[in-house]
Amino acid sequence: MAAFIDKPPLSDQKQNSLKDISATDRREPSPASDDEQEVDHLRQQAWGRYTKLWMWLGISLMWTIFELDNATVYNYQNYATSEFESISYLGTLTTAGTILSAVLKPPIAKLSDVIGRAETYAITVILYILSYILASSSNAFDQYAGSYIIYCVGQTGMQILNQIIVADITNSRTRGLANGLVNLPFMIVPWIAAFIVDSALTTVGWRWGIGMFGFILPACSAAVIIPLALFQRRMKGLGSPPRPKLSVSGFFSHIDIVGVTLLASGFALVLLPLSLAGNTPSRWSTPWIPTLIAVGLVLLGTLLFYEARFARWPVLPFRFLRNSSLLLAWLIGTTDSFAFSATHTYMYTWSVVVHDFSPRNASFLTFTAGCMQVLSGAICGFLMYRTRRFKGLLVGGVMVRLIGYGIMLRLRGSNNSTAELFVVQLIQGFGSGIVLTIVLVVAQIVVTRADLAQSTALMLQFIYLGNALGSAVAGAIYTGLFRDRIAVHAPDLPSAQVDAVYNTIAGYEDVESPEEVDAVNHAYSDVMRYMTLVALIASAIPVLCVWWLRDWKLSEDRHNLAEDVKKGDAGVISEDDGALRRWWKTGKWW
Repeated sequence: MAAFIDKPPLSDQKQNSLKDISATDRREPSPASDDEQEVDHLRQQAWGRYTKLWMWLGISLMWTIFELDNATVYNYQNYATSEFESISYLGTLTTAGTILSAVLKPPIAKLSDVIGRAETYAITVILYILSYILASSSNAFDQYAGSYIIYCVGQTGMQILNQIIVADITNSRTRGLANGLVNLPFMIVPWIAAFIVDSALTTVGWRWGIGMFGFILPACSAAVIIPLALFQRRMKGLGSPPRPKLSVSGFFSHIDIVGVTLLASGFALVLLPLSLAGNTPSRWSTPWIPTLIAVGLVLLGTLLFYEARFARWPVLPFRFLRNSSLLLAWLIGTTDSFAFSATHTYMYTWSVVVHDFSPRNASFLTFTAGCMQVLSGAICGFLMYRTRRFKGLLVGGVMVRLIGYGIMLRLRGSNNSTAELFVVQLIQGFGSGIVLTIVLVVAQIVVTRADLAQSTALMLQFIYLGNALGSAVAGAIYTGLFRDRIAVHAPDLPSAQVDAVYNTIAGYEDVESPEEVDAVNHAYSDVMRYMTLVALIASAIPVLCVWWLRDWKLSEDRHNLAEDVKKGDAGVISEDDGALRRWWKTGKWW
């Protein structure tokens, strides 16, 4: 009887158990399942000490080559289109490449899950080589444009695969540090690339400047493909289930061809008008722009329905949409990249026109934020490794971004010094490195190993979406407000000269009187401040979102924390959860 009396009521038992589960979820990672531990043990055996070291050296080398290729080919393309007397099509070509880079990441990630990482990596290298051959031998703009499209496919594939491979061979504790370290070459490569481009253009020309990568890339890629192939072969020898032999229909089902098509076409139809709207004189009043966006949104809505009801191996698993940590990472990454793109789309031109920067110095101003981003990302990764936590760092990162845009709003004038311009770039780059490092790690640790490739691809795709939105908004502000600000500061400036100033950098050279030069500089700076104000407002969203993100403890013994997330985000309702989080966890919102 005493035992019965001392036993707490059932409701109290439930409350106590919820308290225990809630506390465990927030403070310590749950033990890995036996299956997970067995798979991790097999993978460690298959890699071995020297093969994994080989892989690290190879992936570091390929990231360096990737950055060098990206920094040089971007410059060669100006001279290639100029030679074909088609430089006016450069913007269209770049837009097409950007959209391809955004929409192809999930399909390539899905393909690597189906046929293997080594095989997919080899395909991307072959596409790279083919693009170099076609570009260096092209005799017309159409041929060069075709080579550039192939190049974008190969480049996108290599970027996403490099990210996936790093995530494959690291645990949740070391992943941020690893991502930071392999990106360190970016701090040096852009500065070296400027001298390489200058030397190539004055000696061998842009064709050999591009063509030389046809020799460099395959030689260096062997350092990644060979250890990947060895790993896959050893896994089979250790008893890992072989990949099933698929029929044509089975292959298309595994890569979710319908879902991939809906995802790629939906995002493309949203990104294309967003990229072009800012540069269209009539902007959003052009009928086809909202029409394409509406069709794209319908396709994305259809994708959600198809993936939830019909897809056997979905490219966008429905469980992703119930993972609040993943959704918050997507939202933070998208808004952060949106703010960055909105403030940097016209920064190069503004620095040349208003502050009389040379092309080299304007490029250095542009590179500064990226270099600081890489450095702060590596520092953030080290701190994540030491503390096993990330939320405090992310809070600091989003606050730095918010404060940085506030400072930038003050330093977007025509009278600010060169030092001020570079300092604000350093501040923004520091915050950006922390934010992007952490959201990528979060997107990778809150899903299972099987979902890793798709989660990484979707995270990068949302970052690209933010960049496209930011560029579109910046273009809309420029086309909508620049002439008005000119009219305010220089009402007597002839319309022909206003058009010249509006359309080209060279148009500023025709403005002669000091008063008119000052008026144009003030007008351009006003427009830049409007862009910065939009970014400042957008940067407040991550500050709010970060408080919802749980501070999962990173573990060196586990590849991911998906089991903890499953309990914390969907399965277990804690006594401490508010009404909104309880409603979310039930899944009744779907």
